[in-house]
Amino acid sequence: MSAALLADLHRRCFTVPPPWSEADFAGFLADPQCRLITRCDGDHLQAFALFRIVLDEAELLTLATDPEARRKGHARALLQEGLVVAHAAGARVCYLEVAADNLPAISFYRGMGFAQAGLRRGYYHAPGLPPKDALVFRAVLDGRG
Repeated sequence: MSAALLADLHRRCFTVPPPWSEADFAGFLADPQCRLITRCDGDHLQAFALFRIVLDEAELLTLATDPEARRKGHARALLQEGLVVAHAAGARVCYLEVAADNLPAISFYRGMGFAQAGLRRGYYHAPGLPPKDALVFRAVLDGRG
């Protein structure tokens, strides 16, 4: 999967936090601690999840679904698969950040077994907009898919 395709989908999904660049994704793809999980329809990238696994902790760095492919279970499948991969690699917990005003994402992550573990005030910055808080979520991984 190319960094350009990932950056393009990320741009279509996010404004706050700001979307990541092709160079950002190239760096993640080159990092042996990162795992990319994708869903494609032919040549079309529909969704992806990017995790970083370090020792016994995993972090969901980003999860993006093409706006035209939403509500089809891609995010749930990607997150479930990523948590299984992380657990198999030795992770016992997984963390993520989500914008405090992103109620659909918060509901989704809670439904997937994550619970709030912290708050980062003013974490997300976008040009011309006030900073947004991030909620830190955590899930214990037990190997179930």
